[in-house]
Amino acid sequence: MFRTILKSKIHRARITDSNLNYEGSLSIDPKLMEEADILPFEKVNVVNINNGHRFTTYAIKGKENSGEITLNGGAARLGEIDDPVIIITYTSLPDEDIIHHHPIVILVDENNNIKSIQK
Repeated sequence: MFRTILKSKIHRARITDSNLNYEGSLSIDPKLMEEADILPFEKVNVVNINNGHRFTTYAIKGKENSGEITLNGGAARLGEIDDPVIIITYTSLPDEDIIHHHPIVILVDENNNIKSIQK
């Protein structure tokens, strides 16, 4: 049996911008994407801690070393600049591999700089 399990998350990142007129997605600083093992166009779930909105979209590369977290398209209506969010990815694993799996948890500061990485 395969189960869907947490692959990685960026915890309490802050929204830095929103762009309603962009074709939908979530722009993320490539450094954060790399550390969280998020590929361009990979499905992500986003939880807005301030208002409780949860939505699914895909990640695209933002500006390098910028701390960028930009809500694009319709997602721009689901958060405000400075709202804290959790960006989550999942993977499917067979039961026998789950015991050896360790999700990546990225904790960031108020400027989306990495404070710690748990693997």
